[in-house]
Amino acid sequence: MVNFIQQEIENDLKAGKYSEGIHTRFPPEPNGYLHIGHAKAICLDFGLANYNHGLCNLRFDDTNPTKEDVEYVDSIQEDIKWLGFDWGDRKFFASDYFDKFYEFAVELIKRGLAYVDDLSAEEIKNLRGTLTEPGKESPFRNRSIEENLNLFERMKNGEFSDGEKVLRAKIDMASPNINMRDPVIYRISRTHHHHTGDKWLIYPMYDFAHPLEDAIENITHSVCTLEFEDHRPFYDWLLDSLGFDVNSRPRQIEFARLDLTNTITSKRKLRQLVEENHVRGWDDPRMPTLSGMRRRGFTPAAIKNFCNEIGVAKSNSVVDVAMLEHCVREDLNNTANRIMAVLNPLKVVLTNVEEGTTEYLTAENHPTLGGSRYVPFTREIFIERDDFMEDAPKKFFRLKPGGEVRLKHAYIIKCEEVIKDSDGNILELHCTIDKTSKSGGETANRKIKGTIHWVSAEHAIKAEVRLYDYLLTTDEKGNLPEDFIAAINPKSLIVIENALVEPSVKFTAAGTHYQFLRLGYFVVDYDTTPEKLVFNRVVGLKDSWAKVSGVSAK
Repeated sequence: MVNFIQQEIENDLKAGKYSEGIHTRFPPEPNGYLHIGHAKAICLDFGLANYNHGLCNLRFDDTNPTKEDVEYVDSIQEDIKWLGFDWGDRKFFASDYFDKFYEFAVELIKRGLAYVDDLSAEEIKNLRGTLTEPGKESPFRNRSIEENLNLFERMKNGEFSDGEKVLRAKIDMASPNINMRDPVIYRISRTHHHHTGDKWLIYPMYDFAHPLEDAIENITHSVCTLEFEDHRPFYDWLLDSLGFDVNSRPRQIEFARLDLTNTITSKRKLRQLVEENHVRGWDDPRMPTLSGMRRRGFTPAAIKNFCNEIGVAKSNSVVDVAMLEHCVREDLNNTANRIMAVLNPLKVVLTNVEEGTTEYLTAENHPTLGGSRYVPFTREIFIERDDFMEDAPKKFFRLKPGGEVRLKHAYIIKCEEVIKDSDGNILELHCTIDKTSKSGGETANRKIKGTIHWVSAEHAIKAEVRLYDYLLTTDEKGNLPEDFIAAINPKSLIVIENALVEPSVKFTAAGTHYQFLRLGYFVVDYDTTPEKLVFNRVVGLKDSWAKVSGVSAK
């Protein structure tokens, strides 16, 4: 693993710091499902620990019970395990340390470094100042230590209403860093907590809790995204103020978050999509959540390879979502068996094949992994309607009147007649087969420019196929509008209810991947039952990222 954070770790080790070994953590807030941006953080946090033969904790930063739920706790654990990482017995909650946090807050008060403030949130904001103007001190800033201790204990005991008082760190209202202008570190909230129940009526702020969690757990390197860079001075101030040894306490290092084109990763906006029923839930395959990607058919190997390919940077940038799709396509190309499926069927009658007969042809499962299956071939078959054109241009190498095409794994056929209804709509095609053109036959090597897929009309299985596209559309520069709901793509999901697939997939389990020949990569959805097969399209065959990046498309 080579990146600037690993270099910093190696520099710390050379300087004699962290002699007990490297210890990282992945600290999600349980207020939503994990998304693709979290995958980058997971791979980095666990990856740094593994590379340095250290440890990585899973810790839930559950300091805001108004937005947290056990559902999110469970989903986060499932997603991390799905990606292939293990925290062992090191699962912690910020709420495990609420008693210690309270003691640390009392210690700050005793040292004259924290005070209880009666100002409202709006008043605190108005006195905070701007980037060019210093803030103004609260009239309650110089309360005595004894009064602050008394008021803080009464806050804990529930003597005041929500928002009536807060505890603030006493630092510097003239600091050029606004985060150092006496930030709030505790607030009153009469909210039931998913982990501690109704024990607490006051809760620590995230910026106060996070460095203390790291220190309590003996974390060496606290890796977080760039938006926390301006918060690092408070991180260090707090640990300095409470006497944590600079040679063993955690060190915060920031890296660039992952942003993708055509994708939002704001938990607030993702929650809005779910709660307003714009999607079918957190695991909707159009969502950038890991549960949504899992259901879509993205693989852990592809996501981890993607995170490795984009690397770890110090400055923010936007990654083309086509690169993620390329990694998915590359993985499935190497692992997914090939089958034939027809999404928009057109009936073909092979007039020189005897009625009631079935021939079983051998079909290759995978070009490199090998394996084979039997495919039934009958007098009546279905092909894709797009593979026939009545008035075809010269370079149309599929089926046309009087033209020939090869059926994959089968024979060369020739279109002899087009059958239409009274309105001129094509009902079916009558064709003949070259009976010696299949593998091993006299004319097997006869050159035909077009090869198409097909299924037996008698043996094919009906399936529902869900075709997914980007949930959000962007302007010509790739930007989303401020009203992201208005950018929802009405064609982000197209459902084909009467697709036909070959019978070899009849009893396939949910989560199994296939390449539908010439159509793309698909996965069996969890909605599948013994009576109904449901497939999700994972990605198409066309690899736009490979084309623009010079990677060999497969």
